[in-house]
Amino acid sequence: MKSLLFLVLISVCWAEPHPGNSSLEHERIIHIQENGPRLLVVAEQAKIFSHRGGNVTLPCKFYHEHTSTAGSGTHKIRVKWTKLTYDYLKEVDVFVAMGHHRKSYGSYQGRVSLRESSENDASLVITNIMLEDYGRYKCEVIEGLEDDTAVVTLNLEGVVFPYSPRLGRYNLNFHEAQRACAEQDSVMASFDQLYDAWRSGLDWCNAGWLSDGSVQYPITKPREPCGGRNTVPGVRNYGFWDKDKSRYDVFCFTSNFNGRFYYLIHPTKLTYDEAVQACLKDGSQIAKVGQIFAAWKLLGYDRCDAGWLADGSVRYPISRPRKRCSPSEAAVRFVGFPDKKHKLYGVYCFRAYN
Repeated sequence: MKSLLFLVLISVCWAEPHPGNSSLEHERIIHIQENGPRLLVVAEQAKIFSHRGGNVTLPCKFYHEHTSTAGSGTHKIRVKWTKLTYDYLKEVDVFVAMGHHRKSYGSYQGRVSLRESSENDASLVITNIMLEDYGRYKCEVIEGLEDDTAVVTLNLEGVVFPYSPRLGRYNLNFHEAQRACAEQDSVMASFDQLYDAWRSGLDWCNAGWLSDGSVQYPITKPREPCGGRNTVPGVRNYGFWDKDKSRYDVFCFTSNFNGRFYYLIHPTKLTYDEAVQACLKDGSQIAKVGQIFAAWKLLGYDRCDAGWLADGSVRYPISRPRKRCSPSEAAVRFVGFPDKKHKLYGVYCFRAYN
């Protein structure tokens, strides 16, 4: 009996496939039609441009394929907005809406809402934009078992600038670099922001931290100390380094400000402490590095007088190059970190608007 069964199995395994069925066995495609129309989420614009302190709408609408209605009416629509990190591995909650329920998160509380200009409008309105709002946002719409997403990038008008502290170049770990930018009315620049700045002519040989934890620097004029004369212009990448132990400079990003930046007319030159007090007496505060860069880049501020800034550095902004005042290029000129008690300079002040 066992021998007979064995022969039967052998004959089955060796049987030739039927010529008419061989192609069907290998090329058969099964289509499954889901019940109801497929949910589609669309962003009418992939990039939106704004500035610090402004208001912006990130577009997002949802549809059902093969129908013009916004929803099927069977399930409640859930809209969720999140902000994507640089590597897309983590998402930061921004806003969630379902029916009459609304919830915003973190620094977005009180600043975000849905536009809802129509039944299928899930666009996000952000007011009083902050520097930290820059980045990519994901709009997710969920209805029952169906969901779809769209991504919108919020770009901010602003300026990238290199920064190193009084101690000199390559003295900041990643966390200290974050604080240094914040203290100068700015945030750490992203790679995209540094790349745009390089395309606009930023050339800087010192490597600096970026917000993703990488260390890079932009070169428009290749030269021996900066990768060699025969290399091509570009943003040079040192890679990712230990955020606690590695030390570099930092690239910061700032946008326009809600206030007045100005050089204080004073009868005498001042020490650093006298400069701080002079601004306070004038109803202002001594200006920060981010504020002088924003005034120079975004407002075209031009002044040939060197002045103290809040970090103890002395700089002056030149928008119109001329003899004795940055003759070769428009730039914020860096004088240095002079002795605060004995060196005398003017001062740049900043008065915030209420």
